[in-house]
Amino acid sequence: MTIPNLITVLRLVLVPLVILAIADSRWMAAFLLFVTAGASDAADGFIARRFDMRTEFGAYLDPLADKALLVSIYITMAIGGELPRWLAVLVVSRDLMIVAAIILSRLMDQPMEIRPLFVSKVNTAVQIAFAALVLGMKAFALDIGWLWSAGTGAVAALTVVSAAAYLARWLRHMAGV
Repeated sequence: MTIPNLITVLRLVLVPLVILAIADSRWMAAFLLFVTAGASDAADGFIARRFDMRTEFGAYLDPLADKALLVSIYITMAIGGELPRWLAVLVVSRDLMIVAAIILSRLMDQPMEIRPLFVSKVNTAVQIAFAALVLGMKAFALDIGWLWSAGTGAVAALTVVSAAAYLARWLRHMAGV
């Protein structure tokens, strides 16, 4: 167990704490826990690369921790009315599609290399930034006006583009192209 992997496990432990804080409308706690989780994501990646501590376990665990955090937050905030439900459905559906495609390709003895696309990295960054913006808005009682609409649109658009890119890549892989 490397230091980056331990940091990633810590991020997984933070997920239920962030969700409970959101569910209890403890916005400052939710914001601070989310920012801590985000900082841990940056820290584990930096340490893994800088000190050559990359592991196969970490390669699977890190995106799992990211998705657990983001999917949980989007669902919880949609249920609470802080985000549109359709946006949470879109975010969750994309991730379910990717997981289903990976499982299906393995079941059909055509396993795919799991490698994030550039658009996916941008999508994840925008999803994180928008979640932080909404949590910060609630924590500091800010009116973010047009930023909320722009963030919603950016998350939706990038989620659709990312899903389409993964789907196209998966279909090419399954067709043997």
